Amino acid sequence: MPPRRCPCGSGLPYDECCGRLHTGEATAATAEQLMRSRYSAFVVGDAAYLLATWHPTTRPRSLELDPHVRWAGLDVLATTGGGMLAAEGTVEFVARYAGGEQHEVSRFVREDGAWRYLDAA
Repeated sequence: MPPRRCPCGSGLPYDECCGRLHTGEATAATAEQLMRSRYSAFVVGDAAYLLATWHPTTRPRSLELDPHVRWAGLDVLATTGGGMLAAEGTVEFVARYAGGEQHEVSRFVREDGAWRYLDAA
């Protein structure tokens, strides 16, 4: 059986893409990579990763994911900043799920060398 593709849309196997970030084997190099890995965490139900990559000033105390939501795809529409040497950035995306979609512009900041999700517009 071939390895499952990463939900983020990279075309890579999950274990070679966002799976490495979810296990802590690697960290996101860019804001977009963090956003893609967070989308994948929603798909695979990894609330711990979502909390760990959320900025402490805006992170909720807990996060309960709805197991009935079936995520169907991700389209990155635009990025601003968020590169390997940047301190902040935004990623605009549409995440599709059965019955709808979520259009968001997420803001990210780099803290102690690691990208963190700050909030969304």
